[in-house]
Amino acid sequence: MDAVRTAIMNNRFNAIVEEASAAVYRTAHTTFVKLVQDYQCALATAEGDMFAYPMMSGVNVFIGSPIRPTLDSIGRENLRPGDIIITNDPFATDGLVTHLMDITLLYPIFRDDRLIAVGWAFVHASDIGGAVPGSISPAFTEVFQEGTRIRPGKLYEEGRLNQTYKALLEDNSRIPTELWGDIQAMVSGLKSMDRRIGELCERYGRDAVEQGMQDVISYAELKARAVIEQIPDGSYSFSDYLEGINDGQLAYFSVTLTVRGGDIDVDFSGTDPQLQAAYNLVTGATTHPYVVQCLISFILTMDPLTPRNSGILRPIHAHAPRGTVLNAMFPASGGSRAASATRAYDIIMGCLNQALPDGLAAAGAGMAGVIVVAAPDPRTGRDRVNVINTIHGGGGARRDRDGVDGTEVRYSQRMVPTEVIEVETALIIRAIRSVPDSRRAGRYASGAALEIEIENTASRAIMTVRNMNRFVFAPWGYRGGEQGLLGRTLVNPGKPDERSIGKISVLELGRGDVVRITSPTGGGFGDPLERETAAIVEEIENGMLSRARAAEVYAVMFDQEGRVDEEATYAARNRRARPALDDFSFCDERARHDRAWPMATRKQLASMALSLDPRIRSQVVGKVHQRMLCEGKAVAPEALQAVMEEEAALLSGFRRAS
Repeated sequence: MDAVRTAIMNNRFNAIVEEASAAVYRTAHTTFVKLVQDYQCALATAEGDMFAYPMMSGVNVFIGSPIRPTLDSIGRENLRPGDIIITNDPFATDGLVTHLMDITLLYPIFRDDRLIAVGWAFVHASDIGGAVPGSISPAFTEVFQEGTRIRPGKLYEEGRLNQTYKALLEDNSRIPTELWGDIQAMVSGLKSMDRRIGELCERYGRDAVEQGMQDVISYAELKARAVIEQIPDGSYSFSDYLEGINDGQLAYFSVTLTVRGGDIDVDFSGTDPQLQAAYNLVTGATTHPYVVQCLISFILTMDPLTPRNSGILRPIHAHAPRGTVLNAMFPASGGSRAASATRAYDIIMGCLNQALPDGLAAAGAGMAGVIVVAAPDPRTGRDRVNVINTIHGGGGARRDRDGVDGTEVRYSQRMVPTEVIEVETALIIRAIRSVPDSRRAGRYASGAALEIEIENTASRAIMTVRNMNRFVFAPWGYRGGEQGLLGRTLVNPGKPDERSIGKISVLELGRGDVVRITSPTGGGFGDPLERETAAIVEEIENGMLSRARAAEVYAVMFDQEGRVDEEATYAARNRRARPALDDFSFCDERARHDRAWPMATRKQLASMALSLDPRIRSQVVGKVHQRMLCEGKAVAPEALQAVMEEEAALLSGFRRAS
């Protein structure tokens, strides 16, 4: 590998994909692409290995996505110049697509009649049909409810549009014009990459360009291994819970990280079977970037000059058993799969905290709620589906700085301007605000919760919100940092008919109804009594921390003028008892579950359930979990088999009787 040539090629490739990504962004039609930026494009080798991925716009979570299985299924020998492959099928692509709403295009790039590269692009389609506007409800139990599913096929064949595919998409979408506009935006970006790769071949020669693709991937691998080598060798395990949409519905997530030099194994065995809810994710047979994003982010943080390509994944060997919520099988629903990817991020973070001497970060808010509303367009009167906004939450505190207010570092989605929402929809945004006193205490504090208040002025509107979580199990703090705050949702706050509704699946709104969503917050990091008083004073002065809470959690003392008294604060902190601090600060609900279900036993239940009929696995796990939880004592591993068989027999008998 020639270092200078590799650097030149890497810069050239990056420029190509950044230009293409900007083209998609600027020519898209739907709010979710042109403003929220839930889209992306990239370049892969003819074998299907991504060698260039943008960083300036679009999402950053699919670096190294598995293109190879889709190319293998189509057959490279069947590709011709001018072909464009379309699909949105997670199962047929073995994880290239992660849920139906991500319409994906593959564009073969030829030089001298030889396939030398493949362009990849996707947009999150705001509506592809299905049972609800926006196509996604977390309560869906099967993929059939989520809209039109398309196996890989040729949208364009040697430059000629397949009108049947176009009609299929438009006929099944509530917003056909906008959907097709987004697809054409992808095509423009893909053609841009084709043209630029051709120019690169003209300048350097085809063979040099192809060699450059391999070199930049190898270079990323070398840099990734160098970062992983800084993690002490060993095995580290962690677990957490994902909340389903129904009361009591849970999924247990478990991971073991094993570090050996420059390699790292990520084993999700012991994670629960796929849910009868839309939180399932298809990740296939290879390491999928969506479930190891925490490691990718760690590598890019430690060495920001690492090229963004599939080489980052080569030292990472991930395994999620088929049939689990992190590697679901047909016909699992998956519209809210981002919630599961977020929990995978959290549990890997828990392992890294154990592995690194100084830790890394507390848990983040743990959700990315995407608010979608269908209502009459105030300009045309016709029904329209709009993405209103995304709501994340206060980021978890980190080992050397505070978390970010109202957002998490994991998410790259942008906010939709209020002016756009109020022009394009019948909604009024009454407030978007950071919540005072919501930062969780620690030597470094979490970010503040975000609160959004929306009023409907139309005669009717239907709201769906996917990926809401952390309404039951609070995000954990680290090394004495406070646990996070739970999320909450109120309808008509302050009115006589005010009600708390928790996570939203499908919510019908009348004229004048108001919805207030308050995000969770991440946890604090480190002992709150070690927080610098200057940071506390700044929070008080900007209105985000009350004096009462400062006194309570930070032992801050004030003089008669209301200013911080440094000497009295120092003395008060020394007088305050400091109990031994556990590494992780879990909420009471998590502690209750852990007392009944130690990690090893809970992993055993999840693994045993995979031997059952797939139709009853998640129900059996749920019933066994709740039954043993109610007994209030630690589950004996030797009793587990009998209890599971009993619940499975009851469910199987019910299925036969019905």
